[in-house]
Amino acid sequence: MTHGDIEIIGKNVKDMYGTFMGKVAGTMTDIDGSIQTVGVDCGAQGLQQIPYEQLVVQGEVVIFIPKWRLDSQRLIREKQLTLRRLKALIDIVSENDDMKSDAEIIHQKYKSKLVSLDETESQIKAKLEARLTELDEQMKSAKMLMFDAKVQFKSNEISENTFETVKTCTNEVIEHVVHETKEIENVQSRIANLALEMQDITSGPSHIQESAVSYLETNESQQLIQTSLPEAPTEPVMIPSEPIGASAVPTPEYPTQSEIQITFPEPPQQVTTHTSNDDNDNDWLARMEAQ
Repeated sequence: MTHGDIEIIGKNVKDMYGTFMGKVAGTMTDIDGSIQTVGVDCGAQGLQQIPYEQLVVQGEVVIFIPKWRLDSQRLIREKQLTLRRLKALIDIVSENDDMKSDAEIIHQKYKSKLVSLDETESQIKAKLEARLTELDEQMKSAKMLMFDAKVQFKSNEISENTFETVKTCTNEVIEHVVHETKEIENVQSRIANLALEMQDITSGPSHIQESAVSYLETNESQQLIQTSLPEAPTEPVMIPSEPIGASAVPTPEYPTQSEIQITFPEPPQQVTTHTSNDDNDNDWLARMEAQ
C-alpha cells in the first residue's frame, strides 16, 4: 500500500452529486499490495465493499463513481477507437488493392472486437434501463415525502422550519435524480450514434456493390429494349408530293334525299321503281359539276 492510498482511510465518501454516502474504514489489497476494494461505512446499510476503481480522491473527500458510468465510458472509448481504425483500414485498402490480402487479418481482428463490444453493449444497455427504473422510483418517493410534509405542515403537525428542511432535502434528491437521468440518456444517445456509425462503415461496401448491380441490370434492360425495337425498312417508302386527288381515292357517295327515304321499311319492289342506279349516278355527277 502506497502512502497516497493510505490517505483515503477515514475520509468522507460522497457521490458525484455531493450526497454523503459514508466514511472509508479500510482497504482490501491483493498479494502484490494493490488495492482491490475499499470498505465504506454506510451507517444503517452497513460496511460496503466498493471497487477501488470507482473512487477518486479530491482533497479531503473521496468521490464515488457509479459502475454504469465507468462501463459505458470504457465501451464508448473502445468502440470509437475500433471504428476509427476500421475506417482507416478500409481507406487504405481502397487506395491500394495490393494490400488487401495483408489487411484481411487485421480486418478480422477488428470485426471480432466489434462483436465482443456488441455483447458488452447489450449488458450495459440493460444496466442503464435498470438504473433508470430505480431513479424513477426514487423520484416518486422524494415527491411523496415532500407532499406528505406539506400536508403535515398544513395540518399544524410540523413547524414551518421543519417543512422547509424536508423541502430542501427532497429537492436535493430530486435534483440528483434529474442530473443522473439526463446523464444516462446522453450515454444511451452516444451508444446509439456509435451503432449507426458502425452500421454505415460495415455496410458501405455492400451498398456500393448493390448500386453496381442495379446499374448493370439497368444497362442490360436498356440493351434488351434496344434490340427488341423493329428494324428500319430496307426499301424506301414513296411519299406523294401532291395531295391525293379524287382520281386516286374515290370520293364517298353521299346519300340523296330519295335514298334517305328508301331507308324506311318498305317493300323491296318500291326501291327499283322509284330509284335506279343510273339516276343515282346522274345525281352525283350533277352535284360535282355544281361545286
